[in-house]
Amino acid sequence: MALTIGIGMELTASERSYMNSEDVAVFYPSGYEAARHEPSPIFMNELKSVGDVPAEWNLRPEFSTSDGKSVARIPVGKGVDFYGNGEVSGPLRRNGREVRFWNTDAPKYEADEGRRLYQSHPWVMGIRQDGTAFGVIADNTWKSSVSLDEDIVFESEGPAFRVIVIEKESPAEVLRALADLTGHIEMPPLWALGYQQCRWSYFPDTRVKEIADSLRINRIPSDVIWMDIDYMDNFKIFTFDKEKFPDPIGLNDYLHDRNFKAVYMIDPGIKVEEGYRVDDQGPAADYWVKDASGKPYVGEVWPGPCHFPDFTRPEVREWWGTLYKDYMATGIDGVWNDMNEPAIFNVETSTMPEDNRHLGGDGLAPGPHLRYHNVYGYNMVKASRDGILAANPDKRPFVLTRSNFLGGHRYAATWTGDNASDPALMKMSIPMTINLGLSGQPFNGPDIGGFFDDCTPELLAQWTSMGVYFPFVRNHSAAGTRSQEPWAFGPETLESCRTAINRRYRLLPYIYTLFREAYEDGMPVMRPLFFADVKDPSLRSEQEAFLLGGDLMVVPRWSETTARPSGEWNKIVLEDTPDDGFQANLYQRPGSIIPVAELSQNTTEYNTDRLTLLVNLDPEGKAARRIYEDAGDGFEFRDGEYADYTVTASTEGNEVTVKLSQTEGNLKKGPKSLRVGFVTPTGIKYTPWTKGDTVVFKKM
Repeated sequence: MALTIGIGMELTASERSYMNSEDVAVFYPSGYEAARHEPSPIFMNELKSVGDVPAEWNLRPEFSTSDGKSVARIPVGKGVDFYGNGEVSGPLRRNGREVRFWNTDAPKYEADEGRRLYQSHPWVMGIRQDGTAFGVIADNTWKSSVSLDEDIVFESEGPAFRVIVIEKESPAEVLRALADLTGHIEMPPLWALGYQQCRWSYFPDTRVKEIADSLRINRIPSDVIWMDIDYMDNFKIFTFDKEKFPDPIGLNDYLHDRNFKAVYMIDPGIKVEEGYRVDDQGPAADYWVKDASGKPYVGEVWPGPCHFPDFTRPEVREWWGTLYKDYMATGIDGVWNDMNEPAIFNVETSTMPEDNRHLGGDGLAPGPHLRYHNVYGYNMVKASRDGILAANPDKRPFVLTRSNFLGGHRYAATWTGDNASDPALMKMSIPMTINLGLSGQPFNGPDIGGFFDDCTPELLAQWTSMGVYFPFVRNHSAAGTRSQEPWAFGPETLESCRTAINRRYRLLPYIYTLFREAYEDGMPVMRPLFFADVKDPSLRSEQEAFLLGGDLMVVPRWSETTARPSGEWNKIVLEDTPDDGFQANLYQRPGSIIPVAELSQNTTEYNTDRLTLLVNLDPEGKAARRIYEDAGDGFEFRDGEYADYTVTASTEGNEVTVKLSQTEGNLKKGPKSLRVGFVTPTGIKYTPWTKGDTVVFKKM
């Protein structure tokens, strides 16, 4: 018997498993049909054999069928803690949970009792009691599910699928291997790491200007204003309402003059309307998704009846990309792809029929929506990113998406969908964001303050004071709800939010370096507490406290958690950001150095000419950190236009020497002004400012 694994390739029955690398094994079921799964959207490169799976390899899937479904069962035994699954509601530790992979418009996470959300990541990471770890990928885009108990069980309504197993000595090594397989995120523009203000919707354009001016008047550091669907002409994408937004270039210039970036929404639904230029281009080239009879499918969304591009086709993705040239020329800086599960109104399933047809191309076979539903958003954001990059080749694209699939982090950041102003959902946003990071998507976060329902002053203060340490930081609320800008609840809430956001901007040298590390090795920006000590069982379920990078522990003020990593994690309070009863408590890892910038009101003004280096010595009197800098946009860093610094602290007797050294990169700046904040159990002691690369001080 022969087993096809790729175009023009076959395996015999004895070759149904192989090693893709030293610690990555690939397993095929009997009867595997490559054309019904490949090319895979998950992997950067097609999987190839480098040898046989060793006889001692333990984790081996058992393939079968049950009730017409394809099943892959991976026995793992007792004592394993599960994580990942991508965008999921519920707790951090996934044991005993079921997740259904069928991207769904899920307001307040209520669809299917929370088992289905907006994205699908058929991925599980397991950690054993000794700290060793493994990861399992089901290479399958068809409608499916996973359940986690003593076995990992994937079930699919599509054909039998292959399974990839990663075995490593630690969870961090598993995530690096996952990134090597699925790709690393691109470096985001620096402005995308700042505070961002959004609502469904700010309109007309005078209201947008008012929001921008209020942010500046209230001295709230901020970088982005978002435009939801009401900027469009009757919700037709790539258009502007001539009354509400008569001069988009002028509006975007207004925002740019005040050091804001502008992000606008683009949905996939194209209004069926003769004379509408976007819809007119589809029929001649046959661009639309088809129904089961072969006619263009029509579904209702915001504009009414809509056509939907068939993004499985390379020519459709290329056409979609061309729509961004004139659009971005109005001064738009980033794009928000929403409703791209795709969401359909007035149907029980909230999406297209499963027997809709996609034509594929470029090696991808035609197939039903049952196969391509979960990658509809993935293919859309891929096309969007390519189009934006073609329109602005000298700028780093920024795309935010609601729907995506494992591997789609290469094309877009994400937010965790339409949550609500609910303390329980605020708390759940921590494990949701962490599990996305543990599934290869480092750039994500929730709607701060909650999308649906009315926020309260206390909830906004709590959520902002915690949310500023997430990778993506955006306040967003729904039409018909109470306004929840930081100033909307009075001076006390405003002050709490401003203090928290000030902390975010002062930590940008640290945060930007974390994104560089994610770009290089796939490590999440926001991490579970057990990354501090993977062998400590008390940390495995901790989902209130979390790590920002490896050196900063964040404990929300509302948290009653007791789990803490061992060692002298000293509390720090950044200067000019006083504790007001809402601010999260911050603790610095022993042996670390955290760079802190002077406060700026936006990333255009931000610079690192003056840095405070917070030093928390380890028991041996040492500490170290890397600091990465580049232009914050563009691609010159790929040609060496960056600066990579190593900061070290060493102790001799009672004297500590802190030294900053550029170790890589051609970006040369003048000497920095430095000072050290010596972190102790009783507070931070600051040295005077010094011009140069070395600071020496006495501990007493």
